[in-house]
Amino acid sequence: MKKYILLLVTLSFSVLLTSCFEGYTSDEGDPLKKYLEPEKLKELTLNPDPSIWIIDVRSEGSYEKGHIPTAKSYSSSVIMDKLNEIPKDQYLILYCETGGRAQMVIKKLEKQGYTKMMNWGGIKRWPYKAVQE
Repeated sequence: MKKYILLLVTLSFSVLLTSCFEGYTSDEGDPLKKYLEPEKLKELTLNPDPSIWIIDVRSEGSYEKGHIPTAKSYSSSVIMDKLNEIPKDQYLILYCETGGRAQMVIKKLEKQGYTKMMNWGGIKRWPYKAVQE
């Protein structure tokens, strides 16, 4: 029974994230990313889905001072050197301090063939306790 419930929860989050990533289209047909509320991101941190990566593109020092739980650290200065570690078939939720750096990284990743990405904005949007390492 527990496995069945876990499967339902995982499928629900997958559907939720798919709708967050593939919602609207622009006039040119390009997909536009939907807005993901902090509460929904928190749900993802409490019930991680292996097909969804939360990526912090701030410096390693900023990451260590406090980050969103389950986030992986790939600072904007080194992420392009570590593309072999980031699968292209995963959904990527990127954030930084305010969202600008995350958007810059998304543009670079798009040029490398990544298509399933969302700029969540900045850590300042995270109203919950940050994890320190």
